Amino acid sequence: MLTKTKIYLSSPHMGGSEQKFVADAFDTNWIAPLGPHVDGFENDLTNYLGGNKHIAALSSGTAAIHIALQLLDISKGDEVLCQSFTFSASANPVIYQGATPVFIDSESDTWNMSPELLEIAIKDRIENYKKPKAIIAVHLYGMPYKANEINAIAKKYEIPVIEDSAEALGSTYFGQACGTLSDIGILSFNGNKIITTSGGGALIANTESLKKKTVFLSTQARDNAPHYEHSSIGFNYRMSNVLAGIGRGQMEVLDDRVDARRRNFEYYKKNISKNNNISFLEEPENLFSNRWITCVETSSFEQRESIRLELLKDDIESRPLWKPMHMQPVFKDCLHFTDGTSEKLFEKGLCLPSGSNLSENDLERIVSIINKNPVHDK
Repeated sequence: MLTKTKIYLSSPHMGGSEQKFVADAFDTNWIAPLGPHVDGFENDLTNYLGGNKHIAALSSGTAAIHIALQLLDISKGDEVLCQSFTFSASANPVIYQGATPVFIDSESDTWNMSPELLEIAIKDRIENYKKPKAIIAVHLYGMPYKANEINAIAKKYEIPVIEDSAEALGSTYFGQACGTLSDIGILSFNGNKIITTSGGGALIANTESLKKKTVFLSTQARDNAPHYEHSSIGFNYRMSNVLAGIGRGQMEVLDDRVDARRRNFEYYKKNISKNNNISFLEEPENLFSNRWITCVETSSFEQRESIRLELLKDDIESRPLWKPMHMQPVFKDCLHFTDGTSEKLFEKGLCLPSGSNLSENDLERIVSIINKNPVHDK
């Protein structure tokens, strides 16, 4: 009896050249952090993002956010405005620094940080003598946030923006690459991302000096001396030459991966029955999403769970949308400026399998189960 292959939400997808770069790292014995593939991967990313940024390859996207907070001198007692509707890695580094996250809800056009609620929060904190030290906004599921509005507010109140583009490599906003729209950009190359280095991330800086400081902090902040001399606290956050080799191979197929994920979205949109009352997150004008994950909003919590569980029975992985940070037990005591948008999305939203290696048979199998699932009204 033939068994069906498990379908994952977003699995790694190799392009073919990765082993060549990794073999070169072994052949030349460049195994440890630093090496020619780290430089090469950073150059590949710089060129892809437009050529005018300075990129440091790090061990994870979380590490990149942590270093970004260090660069901005965020410390104990400071407040950082964070998007609530996201993964916890966007907010956890704020805690690492002894600072406090303040959570901002989403708007319905992109599901990202609401500019209106952001300004309300800033005014409130200033009135309470706690002007925020930074803003962390996220391009959720590859959909660009409203960067023009967010940046205008940030400039008005002189607050730097950390642009969490962990899910948005290959997305653009008014023709400009996501990750390059703010003061400091963040990328992730975790195994489920649009390209992967197994584990890894990057910090996107506007100046060479900021990149050099990032490299300094991420290599244990070792001062220039013949012995080990340290005048600052550093971190072991640099990417290895081996993993950077994987990244160089992945960069060769990045545009293909974006195309494949966008085709997944179009297939779902075309073939999921309109009778199911399932809606899709559309691209606002001048926004281009890599469609890292295709997300849908169902008619109710009951329908979402019915679909998820039916897919699971067939060994197909799907997942509810991110549970907002202001609803998480670990952040229950944090301030939040919300209007219910992200709570509603969490209640009804579902991430569908979106890997760039999905076959048409895989997509047909997923859609057939969804279309058999009736609407569940509250």
